[in-house]
Amino acid sequence: MSLAIDIVKRDGKRPTESFNREKLHASVRAACLSVRSPEGEAETTASNVCDAVIIWLETKPEVTSNDLRRKATETLESFHPEAAYLYKHHRLVM
Repeated sequence: MSLAIDIVKRDGKRPTESFNREKLHASVRAACLSVRSPEGEAETTASNVCDAVIIWLETKPEVTSNDLRRKATETLESFHPEAAYLYKHHRLVM
């Protein structure tokens, strides 16, 4: 599912892209699986995070990728703090 919300890339040099729920879902799921969450828990957590982020996005025509990551991390923190840490710092860890 894509919303009509533009995501401004981190350095502003790459073109914007439309929000893509599947892309967010996959990245949150991957963070959960990286900290050894069971598959079902990772799926449920990723869906819950996506739902919360979409509610947050509903009033915004455009957000930065950093804002999107920050909001997803804040939400993920309530479900799985260890996965949230990995998600937030993925560029440093990988």
